[in-house]
Amino acid sequence: MLNMEKLVDAITKEISALLASGNFPIVVGVSNRHVHLSREHTDILFGEGYELTKMRDLRQPGEFAAKETVTVATAGGVLENVRILGPIRKKTQFELSASDARKLRIDVPVVKSGSSHELESPVLLIGPKGSVSLTEGVGLAWRHIHLSPEEALALGVKDGQEVDVEVKGDRGVIFRKVWVRVSDKFVSEFHVDVDEANACGLKTGDYVQIVRIPESL
Repeated sequence: MLNMEKLVDAITKEISALLASGNFPIVVGVSNRHVHLSREHTDILFGEGYELTKMRDLRQPGEFAAKETVTVATAGGVLENVRILGPIRKKTQFELSASDARKLRIDVPVVKSGSSHELESPVLLIGPKGSVSLTEGVGLAWRHIHLSPEEALALGVKDGQEVDVEVKGDRGVIFRKVWVRVSDKFVSEFHVDVDEANACGLKTGDYVQIVRIPESL
């Protein structure tokens, strides 16, 4: 048992050294406002049995940007041509930036994927065949990293942990409380929204690195 503890400690130190040297770059994906639709809501917005049309693949396996868009409306404002991301999900979600929320004049929290928050006033999704009123599933996405189990093991992190991520350059910053998501369906990618990216000059395809991992594995 002692030898195993020594081995884990040695590996942890080695990984920390590699992280500090920048040898584990993680590609950036800047996330603009978008909607994930359930089967039920797809049928309402576009017609029964409608299938989304792939426009381009995203980095995460099986995920894609669809050609279809919707209009998002509240009592305070409207956003047109909001992109739908496929495939069909179990629940409908609308992810936006703080700037978008101000334009819609709604107060929404920063949320982790899968969490729920009830809105004070509904958000309306409008499609060519109908509309859907959302009272939950709307929020600012918590900045996060997607990793495969192998990548997480190499980096010394676990699903659900929070790490610090450094952006280098003239407007370099360190993002705190970056949520780690691990799945055998993921590949490494750092997701931030447009506001966060613009603040430090990040673009999709840039690279960042983890600069702090939890002390205990």
